[in-house]
Amino acid sequence: MHYTISKPEKNIDGKIIIPPSKSISNRVQIINALSYSFEPIKNLSTCDDSRVMQEVLFSNTNVFDIGHAGTSMRFLTAYLAKILGEWTLTGSDRMKERPISVLVDALNALGAQITYLEKEGYPPLKIMGSNITGKEVELAGDTSSQYISALLLIAPTLENGLRIKLQGKIVSRSYIQMTLNIMAEFGIQSQFKGNEIYVANQTYKVMPYTVEGDWSSASYWYAFMALAPKGKLFLDGLKKNSFQGDSGLVDVFSKLGVKTNFSNKGMYIEQSNEVCNKLVFDFNEMPDLAQTFAVVAALKNIPFHFKGLETLKIKETDRIYALIKELAKLGYILYEPKKGELAWDGDMEDESDHIIIETYHDHRMAMAFAPIAMLRPEIQIADPMVVNKSYPNFWEQLKEVGFKIEEN
Repeated sequence: MHYTISKPEKNIDGKIIIPPSKSISNRVQIINALSYSFEPIKNLSTCDDSRVMQEVLFSNTNVFDIGHAGTSMRFLTAYLAKILGEWTLTGSDRMKERPISVLVDALNALGAQITYLEKEGYPPLKIMGSNITGKEVELAGDTSSQYISALLLIAPTLENGLRIKLQGKIVSRSYIQMTLNIMAEFGIQSQFKGNEIYVANQTYKVMPYTVEGDWSSASYWYAFMALAPKGKLFLDGLKKNSFQGDSGLVDVFSKLGVKTNFSNKGMYIEQSNEVCNKLVFDFNEMPDLAQTFAVVAALKNIPFHFKGLETLKIKETDRIYALIKELAKLGYILYEPKKGELAWDGDMEDESDHIIIETYHDHRMAMAFAPIAMLRPEIQIADPMVVNKSYPNFWEQLKEVGFKIEEN
């Protein structure tokens, strides 16, 4: 199935209710489970990743298929490792290609009992839940922050607490800090000094929680605004002082012609006349937004050089490869200067006929490329419902502000 997207006949204008943060929702669900809490989680994300997490945590079986939900795979691996019982954790074909040995090795070093049912180093996993008594583990600092967050979430419940030593450069530090900040809201004290994190044995506080809006989801509306000739949007549900590292998009989008105005009621975004000549940025703290910025910068004819993208190759797809291939259909010649980098120097070639953007089972590919509709008539997106992973009502909200969407 394809969606054909056509831009509004008038300027973009309206109110968008930003969906709840998937990242926060999934962390709080694990915390609630660890504290045996029945307190409500208000404004919980309804995306596939959060729904799958909820289904597993409230299931009465011991075999769990989490589909494409990467966050759920990482967090549940650590959670189930300390819950007494025998568990099988599997996922989609793509999930079986996403490495998890870094997390499994760390958990086994702490005393967990996890083995691979198929390919060594990859799901599916057999987990013998047990009392984990280890108290110290070392990880490469440039590994996925989800591995580190998975360990941190269970750390207070371990008999001896947990000390994590990170070797070398730390990528996605903001996601690690977000995990610690959310844990602090539930009463957990921690120390994060240099490349070492320590969490003592403690008890999570049982309390109700309200999830804030998702800054990653907001990035797509910034992209539409950056490419629109004129317009103004009110984005509802976001916090100015957010735990989410992706809130840093405000400053980066200011270089691409979008200004943000915060008020007591929320925030407005609209065009400015200020754009940079070249966008050079290290996405170490917000790698999930690289696709959005690559598409916007290219469409605005702004050369760019992005760094800090080391983790993009093990996401839902190899996102660097996917960006290079799909933007080539539009005539943009992107390349990878070094591992974890992506650049466009302004070089162009003839664009393809009858362009269909492939999404590679990656929700962010669909949403990052949708704003092309502002400049290319009737852009087509393949497998559009992949957005259910993080933003189930994305297409409906596009219709609400005037976009036309036809199913092919």
